Amino acid sequence: MHPSGFDEIMPKTLATATVDRLLHHAHVVVTQGDSYRFNQATTGQGIKALH
Repeated sequence: MHPSGFDEIMPKTLATATVDRLLHHAHVVVTQGDSYRFNQATTGQGIKALH
C-alpha cells in the first residue's frame, strides 16, 4: 500500500503521524513492474507449509 492511502484505513491524523515516523530519515525507492513475491504468492509458488 502506498503511504498516501493510509488515511483510508485509519483516521487522517493518525495516518499522517504514522507516515511521518515511517519515512523520517528514510530513502524512498520507487520501482516499476510486477512484484516478484506477489506473483509467486498468487501462482501458488510462494512459501510452502511444513508438514
